[in-house]
Order: sequence, then C-alpha cells, then structure tokens
Amino acid sequence: MSTVQWLAVLIPGAYLIGSIPFGLLVGLSRGVDPRRAGSGNIGATNVGRLLGARYFAIVFLLDLLKGLIPMLMAGWVLKDHSRGALGFWLWLSVGLAAITGHMFSLFLAFRGGKGVATSLGVVLGVWPFYTLAGLAVGAVWGLIFWRTRIVSVASIVATGLFPVAYVLIGLAMGWDIFGDAWPLLAFAVFVSGLVIWKHRGNISRLRAGTENRFSRQGPSASGAERSSLHLP
Repeated sequence: MSTVQWLAVLIPGAYLIGSIPFGLLVGLSRGVDPRRAGSGNIGATNVGRLLGARYFAIVFLLDLLKGLIPMLMAGWVLKDHSRGALGFWLWLSVGLAAITGHMFSLFLAFRGGKGVATSLGVVLGVWPFYTLAGLAVGAVWGLIFWRTRIVSVASIVATGLFPVAYVLIGLAMGWDIFGDAWPLLAFAVFVSGLVIWKHRGNISRLRAGTENRFSRQGPSASGAERSSLHLP
C-alpha cells in the first residue's frame, strides 16, 4: 500500500477506534451505566468513582491505547516523510482523528469523554517530539492528583502546561519548533485548548467549590468526597 492509501485507512480507522466507549463498556460489564450515574461521563474518572480505582486504571489504559496505537502505526507509515511540515500534519491528523472519536463518539450520538487519556496516548506516540513533554506533564498530573485528589485539577493544569513543556524541551534539544516542525506546536496548543474546553463543567464546579474528590474507598463509598477548593 502507498502512503496515501495507508492514511486513507488510518485516519478513519483512528476515529473509529477512538469512538469505542471503553468506559461505558467496562461500566456495563459491572452492571453500571456511567452515563446515568455519578457525573454522567464515560471517562476513567467517573468509572473509577463508581467502581473503584482498579477500573479507573483499566479504562484509562484502554483510552490511552486508543491514541497510542494509531500514532505508532502512522509514525511507521510516515517514517520517511515525518520531518517536514506536511509530514507532521499527516502524522498528527491520525492523532486528531482518535481524539475526536473519543470526544465525539460515533457510537454515542457524537458525545464522549474529555480526551485526557487518549490525548496522552497520542502524545506518547509522537516520538521523540512529544514523548518527553508528555512524560513530564504526566508526572505533574500525578503530583497534583496526589496532593489534591481532584482529577480535573490535575488534568487541566497538566494539559495547559503541555505546550510550554514541548517548547522548552524542543529548544533544549535544538528542534526547529518554529520552522518545519511548527505543526507540532499548533497541534499542542489546539488539543490542549480542546481538552480544557471539555472540562468547562469541572471548571464551573471548581469555582463553586463543589467539584468531587476521587475517593480512595472505591465503590463502597457513597460517591466521592466534596472538594473544599474555591477558585477566585
């Protein structure tokens, strides 16, 4: 198959893979419909609140793989074309398709999750340009979550820091981030903004001081503790 033929398969394929609602499937397998319980979201956080941390990890990993696997395949297909601006755009178009599928699932009337895990999978698959920045903001996510137990705070902050981390690492590595590689910066800013926009309900609850903390006690807890965090 030619590169064009591969992309004609990979881009819609990535959207279809991204559309698979693993959170819903895992929840239904345990007798819980996450669309009708908790926050109503099909993502790992809501499933984890309803079923426990084990199921958070399962859904998070599955959603991450929805982004990682298509990006690794696209990187292999474009291995001889992925250093110019057009090559980067073609590579990133596969990742965008996977993220779009997760957020606007074909199987859920174009509704879906918030895209954190799938975006992380896409980022980790763009080796080496995004991978180091992705690992760095992943560590930031873990630290903030450990301190606050509020997934949305960790996700919003880590997502917002990703373009900054990419620029700093790119400059340190001598990458041409404002030249041929400019699509990488544009994509980083756009996807970070999209993920944060999907968290607008969480931002409203954070401002009101009503955002849920992630419970350590699993499904036996009544849901989740209320956050006492207030934002100006």
